[in-house]
Amino acid sequence: MTRILIGPRRTWLADAIEDGGATVVTEGPADAVVWTDPRQPDGLRSVLDADPGVRWVQLPWAGIEPFVPVLDHDRTWTCGKGVYADPVAEQALLFALMGLRGMATYASATTWEPPEGRNLLGATVTIVGGGGIARSLLRLLEPFGATVSVIRRSVAPTLDDLDSLLPTSDVVVVALPLTPETEGLFDDRRLRLLPAHAWLVNVARGAHVVTDDLVNVLEEGAIGGAGLDVTDPEPLPDGHPLWSLPNCFISPHVGNTPEMAVPLLSARVRDNVRRFVAGDDLIGIVDVDAGY
Repeated sequence: MTRILIGPRRTWLADAIEDGGATVVTEGPADAVVWTDPRQPDGLRSVLDADPGVRWVQLPWAGIEPFVPVLDHDRTWTCGKGVYADPVAEQALLFALMGLRGMATYASATTWEPPEGRNLLGATVTIVGGGGIARSLLRLLEPFGATVSVIRRSVAPTLDDLDSLLPTSDVVVVALPLTPETEGLFDDRRLRLLPAHAWLVNVARGAHVVTDDLVNVLEEGAIGGAGLDVTDPEPLPDGHPLWSLPNCFISPHVGNTPEMAVPLLSARVRDNVRRFVAGDDLIGIVDVDAGY
């Protein structure tokens, strides 16, 4: 019987593993590990060092930055790539609509404001990142007839083309992994390439955007605004300037909530366990060299 260790244990994940045809264990030896605490990469490393027979590690999140130093080529690594794409894409669409349609003004208004806003219908949207969120967002954007460009790693347009796309973008959605190459991607120079009405939507990682530069640009009104489900730092401290800016929407990293995640991740783990037991290809493979 295939033995899978959960660390730390989660009842709902145990159910998914057993439904997938494996046995849950709390200590080694184990054939695989499902690791559930992003704050304990060293704990995972200790488990793997103590049990070299582990052949597969499942990480429940799409972003795995804390675990990059733990990755190795000795076993197969999978993560939550694509698991949360639909709810996060929905959050990105929400921010895009709120921003373009003037909700930054109307949501805090105490008087009848003059009309403002633009349509998402027929707008120009740039999605930075070509993964599951982008695919889900493309589907959601279809009824709007938007002109959409998707920035990918190796298929044109790539990051090398980003600067040429920004000046004509009504909305830019950041939805790519955080790597050394993409950290600070949106700094003062790039933010100022956007049109004065454009909205930046970040549903990836806060460190993709240089926060101080974004504050300055928003304070000046150099762009329409920003919708942020992620920030740097995170959680965003009380009293931070972003909280008080009228052209900034902030949600506390809830593009995917526990209520949304549990059934989605349970299904992914159950599927991958079945595949692992059967010797089939797993879903959500981590590129160890790329770090995501």
